[in-house]
Amino acid sequence: MSWIAQTLTSTIGRKLLVALSGLFLITFLVIHLIGNLQLLQNDGGEAFNKYAHFMGVNPLIQTISIVNFSLILLHMVVGIGLTIRNRQARPVGYAYSRPQENSTWASRNMGLLGPIVLVFLVVHLRALWWRSKFGDIPMTSYGGDDYKDLYRITYEAFGIPWLVALYVVSMVGLAFHLSHGFASAFQTVGWRHPKYSPVIYHVGLAFSILVPAAFAAIPVFVFLKQSSWIN
Repeated sequence: MSWIAQTLTSTIGRKLLVALSGLFLITFLVIHLIGNLQLLQNDGGEAFNKYAHFMGVNPLIQTISIVNFSLILLHMVVGIGLTIRNRQARPVGYAYSRPQENSTWASRNMGLLGPIVLVFLVVHLRALWWRSKFGDIPMTSYGGDDYKDLYRITYEAFGIPWLVALYVVSMVGLAFHLSHGFASAFQTVGWRHPKYSPVIYHVGLAFSILVPAAFAAIPVFVFLKQSSWIN
């Protein structure tokens, strides 16, 4: 077995895979959020539909999309595997244990938070991504050019109360996941320093609050707008 295979199958190697894939997915979250914020523009969906069209036909973006889906699966599978291995390594707990004194709730429950985000991803992909790729999508036109009206089907999806509620709950789970995972990823790749680690921690904490909150606010805003609670 080569040293690369030995490294990637070791506990340290698997943690490195989770960390690196997590850092890539953090970048993806920012880009995805910027695109989703186009839904809030009062232009009848033009900005969002043009953004979605660009993302759907650009070869580089499509390649990155495949890489992104692969890394999501890698991140989840390896992360769950690490959680199972850690529990098997210590099947019997300590006689005296007060984990809340030296670890956060999020760090102790990453194995729970991951599946919550997974359920959200499955529902999200089924309700929006799958339909946009293989469903019967209405068309719209801007300046003589035709575009899939993904703005319309997204608004329809965000008019369903249970789906909006799932988005909000899932973003809370993502926030807790990021609150531990952000700083932990930097620590795993070796970026740990008495001077910079506190900065990374606070940036990660802010990121874990603001980004999921923005994601959750979008479907809530759309739902309230359709309910005529927002003019």
